Amino acid sequence: MKLIFISGPSGSGKTTLSNQIIKKTKNGIVLSTDNYYKTGLISKLLSKFVEGFFDKSISFNIELLKRDFDFIYKNGISICERFYNFEKKTIRNILKETNDISFLIVEGIFAKEFSKTLNNKDYIFLEIKTKKNECMKRVVQRDIKERGKDKKQAENDFLKSWSIYYEKSKYNSIENNTNKFIIEKNTDIDLILKKLFN
Repeated sequence: MKLIFISGPSGSGKTTLSNQIIKKTKNGIVLSTDNYYKTGLISKLLSKFVEGFFDKSISFNIELLKRDFDFIYKNGISICERFYNFEKKTIRNILKETNDISFLIVEGIFAKEFSKTLNNKDYIFLEIKTKKNECMKRVVQRDIKERGKDKKQAENDFLKSWSIYYEKSKYNSIENNTNKFIIEKNTDIDLILKKLFN
């Protein structure tokens, strides 16, 4: 099974890129780290009192992602999709069987951290680099529409998120990985996909 990790700051286009790859490769599945946040009372409380909670490892349910990842990687099938509700701090599990999976994509702000926990180093790592103001515009629109925030809160949260992501990146660099690609605005995605899948 081919493993692909996609990392980048909030609003950089990780989900869009994942969907592009899935359309071209077929037989693929995406695990978004956005759907693996912790739930329950502690999460509700901490998200109110810890600044930038959803951008810090304390919020991330790495054990649940690892369980889903290991199952898919071992069996080549997925039996459930997870969706995190940021307002209710809950995960909705939807039974959906996907068979014959040959491409597994993990995308999100925790993708880099998760990739470093694996013993298997044979993976492709795509890191998106984009302008701060472009990301901010996308994130503010999304957070107002999907996460119940007002504009000012969405802007402030984005700025914290941007700082936390790049601070973490200093300690989570992917070194000497011949399968690492930087994705920028002018990058020819089709060319990279040809290199990866042909």
